[in-house]
Amino acid sequence: MPNRLLARARERLDRLGCNPVEDCHAGQTSDPHASCHERQRSMPVWREDAVIIPVLLCGGSGTRLWPLSRKSYPKQFVQLVGADTLFQASARRLSGEDYAAPMVITNQDFRFIVTEQLLEVGIEPGAVVIEPSKRNTAPSVLAAALLQQDLDPEALMLVAPSDHLVPDAEAFREAVAVGCKAAQDGKLVTFGIRPRYPETGYGYLELAECVRGEAARAFELKCFVEKPDPEDAERMVASGAHLWNAGIFLFSVKTIIKAFRQHAPAIVEQVEQALHYRTMDLGFLRLDPFFWDKLEDISVDYAVMEKAENLVVVPFGSEWSDLGGWDAIWRVSEKDENGVAVSGPVTAIECQNSLLRSEDETQELVGIGVRNIVAVAMPDAVLVAGVHRAQDVGKVVEALKVKRAEQAEAFQLEHRPWGWYERLVLGDRFQVNRIVVHPGASMSLQSHHHRSEHWVLVEGTARITLDDESELLTENQSIYIPQGAVHRLENPGKLPAVLIEVQTGAYLGEDDIIRFVDMYHRS
Repeated sequence: MPNRLLARARERLDRLGCNPVEDCHAGQTSDPHASCHERQRSMPVWREDAVIIPVLLCGGSGTRLWPLSRKSYPKQFVQLVGADTLFQASARRLSGEDYAAPMVITNQDFRFIVTEQLLEVGIEPGAVVIEPSKRNTAPSVLAAALLQQDLDPEALMLVAPSDHLVPDAEAFREAVAVGCKAAQDGKLVTFGIRPRYPETGYGYLELAECVRGEAARAFELKCFVEKPDPEDAERMVASGAHLWNAGIFLFSVKTIIKAFRQHAPAIVEQVEQALHYRTMDLGFLRLDPFFWDKLEDISVDYAVMEKAENLVVVPFGSEWSDLGGWDAIWRVSEKDENGVAVSGPVTAIECQNSLLRSEDETQELVGIGVRNIVAVAMPDAVLVAGVHRAQDVGKVVEALKVKRAEQAEAFQLEHRPWGWYERLVLGDRFQVNRIVVHPGASMSLQSHHHRSEHWVLVEGTARITLDDESELLTENQSIYIPQGAVHRLENPGKLPAVLIEVQTGAYLGEDDIIRFVDMYHRS
């Protein structure tokens, strides 16, 4: 992560009236009353004055878009459609003069990806809240609300997933504006998508009346409907009184907290404790794992919304998709006259109604005479499936986990706070990686028990610490790191530092790293 991100994180801490706590570790759950928790438990969350506070939920794994989306780098961070990632597009959509800096709820692994991708599109993040473990949307939504209540209980919060596709951002903001009055009047507002076809992969919202062509307004919700079978889906689409449930909510801070206290008091108690003993780490707000891990894994729909009587629905008629499978990607992609959508180096000959994607510029994907096929080629995995079986791709991930295949969850390209590395070659006792280190970033001061390393710098500059010595490398220079040596690489330049690393040894796993000093506070 560039130094500018750390500087901005510290600026956010200055607004909070505190400094980073260098010696406070989220993993110390045996004593939740430690002094560092006591010093920081009442710190407010900074935000600028604005009408709406966006809350982006950003912790999902997106297994149904495997192999492009994996646990280590899920679909919200990938360029699936357009130049922006889904996360970046979501942040842009929920920005403007009526919106505060976005609050992001994410996890430990994605914290630096979140801040970096926001800054890439010129959006300064507000609070970035780290969940110690995955507990679904109810605890996350409540945590966001409780963080805001001391600042402004009347403020409106717009809670949205960060992996949805909404091409017409202005139309969406107009729908949000329609819901604001109802939210200010104490309603819980959800947004329903006017269905274009009988989708069985979505839940539905049944309204008390049909949605017609009149001016946009909030409708009374009759009930939530679980994912239907095909016959029920066709009936509901034809009725005119059913909308797809988008999982997007708008409400005031005080209204949603009141709803939680009424319908899910046990969740409130645990989330309050997790917030009470929160810590700050490089500008990120860590919820206390001792209390967070005790929470029920439950969605906000089940915990609160389906029990509330003050919930209304604002219809949204423009294009929307949760991109929940490769069939959805095919549906929203630009297609030729034969219904074929291609991405990357692809050659399609006499194909029909298919999606062909190659995610490597050096890998040509060729389809001949295929129909109703999804083919996604990655350097380490290839998916071939019928379009009608796209919703079953998640089963592939489970099968690969049983086989203990690395491809189930991890990429060859691994993102780190300082940049990323890509495995090029793997042998019995050696591995070759390409490493990219951002300007101003630094690897940890570390050593290895089982391997030695040889670094060749091919672009940029790098400052190398090796035991008690330090030297500056420029392009085409190299250095040998013996097994057990204490070493670190820093990029003091203004351009990325790119190096080729050759590891040799009896064991080459990433857990063979002993960190002595780390600017990103990794253990």
